[in-house]
Amino acid sequence: VEKVSETAQQRNISYKDDERYEQASDVRAQLKFFEQLDQIEKQRKDEQEREILMRAAKSRSRQEDPEQLRLKQKAKEMQQQELAQMRQRDANLTALAAIGPRRKRKLDSPGSGSGTEGSSPSVAVPGCSGIGSTRQFTRQRITRVNLRDLIFCLENERETSHSLLLYKAFLK
Repeated sequence: VEKVSETAQQRNISYKDDERYEQASDVRAQLKFFEQLDQIEKQRKDEQEREILMRAAKSRSRQEDPEQLRLKQKAKEMQQQELAQMRQRDANLTALAAIGPRRKRKLDSPGSGSGTEGSSPSVAVPGCSGIGSTRQFTRQRITRVNLRDLIFCLENERETSHSLLLYKAFLK
């Protein structure tokens, strides 16, 4: 159990802050860049379509063909949608202003209803022995162990590297 836990902790180590390591590529930033490009392209196409619809709506040609009527109707619908979106945005901003700014909870503040727990020696703390229970509570780091971590440990143990348990774990 200790080895699996150690493996899981090593998997969670972040090398971003370590100056001995240099980042070669940032896939997340690249994906964000491509998403921004796609969004800009979509906005450009929407603007072109909107301009075409607005021109069609403003044209006052005598001969009203069905295509022209359809474009005018679509332009009216689009204008109504934009107006509804603006109203919704204004209503949301007004509601947020009425609620007030969001306050972040302080990390060092105790939870609700636990004002004097840290100073009481009679409080039982799960997962801790009775020795030193008068100190301030520190938040325990929870390490999540995956099946992949267990498989890694089983592969590296000499006794279990060819075990039936390992092969069953591979099948899952």
